[in-house]
Amino acid sequence: MIIAGVFSLLFFSCTDQKDRAQSVEVYKPWESLGELFRDVQMSGIFSDSKTFVDCTPRYDPERILSYYQEQQGSKNFSLKTFIADNFEVPSESNDTSFITNKSLADHIEDHWDNLTRDAEIAIGPSTLIDLPHKYIVPGGRFREIYYWDSYFTMVGLGASGKLDLFRAMLDNFSYLIDEVGFIPNGNRTYYLSRSQPPFFSSMVNTYIQLTSIQDGLKYLPAIQKEYDFWMSGSDQLSEDYPANRRVVLFRGSVLNRYWDDQGEPRPESYREDIELADHLSDEEKPDLYRELRAGAESGWDYSSRWFADPQDFKSIRITSILPVDLNCLMYAMETTLSSLYEASGNYDLHRSYLKKAEERYNALNTLFWNEQANTYQDILWEDEEWTGHITAASFYPMYFKAARKDYADRQMPVLLDNLLSDGGLLTTVHESDQQWDNPNGWAPLQWIAIKGLEHYGWDEQAEGIRDRWIRMNRKVYLNTGKMMEKYNVVDTTLLAGGGEYPTQDGFGWTNGVYLALVGEGIKY
Repeated sequence: MIIAGVFSLLFFSCTDQKDRAQSVEVYKPWESLGELFRDVQMSGIFSDSKTFVDCTPRYDPERILSYYQEQQGSKNFSLKTFIADNFEVPSESNDTSFITNKSLADHIEDHWDNLTRDAEIAIGPSTLIDLPHKYIVPGGRFREIYYWDSYFTMVGLGASGKLDLFRAMLDNFSYLIDEVGFIPNGNRTYYLSRSQPPFFSSMVNTYIQLTSIQDGLKYLPAIQKEYDFWMSGSDQLSEDYPANRRVVLFRGSVLNRYWDDQGEPRPESYREDIELADHLSDEEKPDLYRELRAGAESGWDYSSRWFADPQDFKSIRITSILPVDLNCLMYAMETTLSSLYEASGNYDLHRSYLKKAEERYNALNTLFWNEQANTYQDILWEDEEWTGHITAASFYPMYFKAARKDYADRQMPVLLDNLLSDGGLLTTVHESDQQWDNPNGWAPLQWIAIKGLEHYGWDEQAEGIRDRWIRMNRKVYLNTGKMMEKYNVVDTTLLAGGGEYPTQDGFGWTNGVYLALVGEGIKY
């Protein structure tokens, strides 16, 4: 495998996840640029901390660092000028233009080309991990492929009949699993310590719908390898040692949580993490950094869902939470493995994964079901109680057909009473300055909820959400000529906000969900 055209990369095997990186030589600016990296990220010369880690050095990084050490104390030294002289800075322009003389569906179909990146090998050091096939980026500041975004982009590609591009995306993810041992958050070296919500098996299931189960069998080894990554360390769990990386032994069931092995600031959000941890001692800071990284792995970065105090970002505690949506995704992976092993003729493994899926199903419908709240909820595993948050994640058991019918019927009115708004579904009931909270709505959660309701016979309610969301998409498009990353679903006259960066346009998963909802769509 080649990173940036010059560095080789030998990754760890899934049999030894703890001792990763047997021999890794990749461009990591937070290491190779030393004090220059910290000075740039803390200076604020880039409004977005992600910009600098996406910059491409014009010269050898060690040489640039040496120049910096020699010149920084000189009269009239300008850090901004130094960066411009020594790095190629990525464009901060967006991928869309103001065009409203065509239908929204036509705009999206035309826009796929703008969001498509060719397989290519970069010349010189770069944090970008090259991929062997074409792929779709979300847009805006997101210049690379993103894992869970891509599932919702791909349902749109399926609706568009772009099967070749769909397959190319699948092959890229299979390649990453083979080379890295898992699918990183995105194809950047600063994402190599974490993944994202594991939708790969769902991507394969959608591909099977569009082709055949025989065409899906080629991805069976990759699904197995990803499953092994997420379940790594489960054989070491005990009552005295109930948690190990992404697995937790809770009331006799092995369940999953989000995690990151690194206890350091995220390179792409370096200043933000440093400032958030400023009140802590040096001994305490690594724990907060790990929580922030695990929050990024969840895809919900960030939400009051993860906080002990819904208004206090510093109270993030995601590694203490067993998320209901993640465990539904693991259930989907187990059912897919069971089906594919059956199709391959390996009936022993078919039965083994069928049993694992049944055990996960039972755990979802006993441990995650809050009888008092009438909803599926996240679990605080150390406290042995539910978090109490009502969020759109509760639709996941319905989407993956892991909910008992009576439980689905009981939670449907609770969720709609609390989350349904003028522009679609809210993410949570809490209003905060975090982007995965009220008043924001997100395309992937609309898709999960709409399809989940349809699976349990609530077609009228599903159609109501669909219509509100589509009207919102069209309204914003007519006003701006753009498709957004997220939307304010409470006040449909306002754009969404919150989070660590401005609202982005483009936008891969919004485009994909829109096309799938207005077209024939994909059932699963």
